[in-house]
Amino acid sequence: MTPLRAGVIGVGHLGQHHARLYASLPGAQLVGVADQSVERAQTVADRHGVRVFRTAAELLPHVDVVSVAVPTSGHYAVAKACLQAGKHVLVEKPIAVTPEEAQELVQLAKQRGCCLQVGHSERFNPVMALMRPHIGRPVFIECHRLSSFSERGTDVDVVLDLMIHDLDLVLSLNPGPVEEVRAAGVAVLSSSIDIANARIQFRNGCVANLTSSRVSTNKMRRLRLFQRNNYLSIDFQTRQGMICRRNAKAEEQPTVEVEQLQGGDEEPLKLQLASFLHAAGTGSRPVVSGEDGAAAVDVAHQVLQAIAAFAARHEEGDTGVAGYKG
Repeated sequence: MTPLRAGVIGVGHLGQHHARLYASLPGAQLVGVADQSVERAQTVADRHGVRVFRTAAELLPHVDVVSVAVPTSGHYAVAKACLQAGKHVLVEKPIAVTPEEAQELVQLAKQRGCCLQVGHSERFNPVMALMRPHIGRPVFIECHRLSSFSERGTDVDVVLDLMIHDLDLVLSLNPGPVEEVRAAGVAVLSSSIDIANARIQFRNGCVANLTSSRVSTNKMRRLRLFQRNNYLSIDFQTRQGMICRRNAKAEEQPTVEVEQLQGGDEEPLKLQLASFLHAAGTGSRPVVSGEDGAAAVDVAHQVLQAIAAFAARHEEGDTGVAGYKG
């Protein structure tokens, strides 16, 4: 298959790695990059021997596929322009800031016959590939995603910045429609919510408890799932998985068997981009589709509505945790 001509719009912290990987993947030919900082774009372009384009509009006629890695607040406008130009798009998470923007991008991709993939890279973490076959129907899911403070990403709250990863992971397990969301959050170092906790109950009875913080001293990216007769723990940092099962052979005194799994060294972003190139080149459905990205944003806003309701009740002197019914 002929390599697809690729471009990257936004070559900051994450976009520079998109450029690096496109330059190395056999299914792509990196053509050029664009960034608000011409100096930054020139540095990345020189590193890979490609062109610098002053604007996304100048880049688009020269590419087949494009990664959108601008700040979150710009995802919608840039991705929309790319889709209108008939280009296949991988937009970094979240797909957009609002559910309405997300749905518009999904519909536009369908109308233009374009592949639209969303950069939820944890789906491509090697440990997730090892653990997914062991996931059946969880009854309780617990997620912790903690990081230290950085100005990067603070154009949105922690729910859209960090929790969105785990919302996508939970939804990828097909728990069904959301029945109720209860949440609380607080701003600490930025003007928006920096720490948030959400309890999401799904119609099938599954409950997910998610905690995200971008003002923590320790970094953590962990997912735990409780199912009938077993318990799974996934550490996305160390790429270690643990399966705790009831020992079926122990008739009188039940015991627990523990199996440890270790994910490989493959770079999740590289696997993600290779998957995107395959979907764009073959017309197949992306692993993380625009619809998937829009679903995560929709639940994120249910969390934000529940946080707002909690804050309103707390100000009125009622310390009960507020809920939002979907």
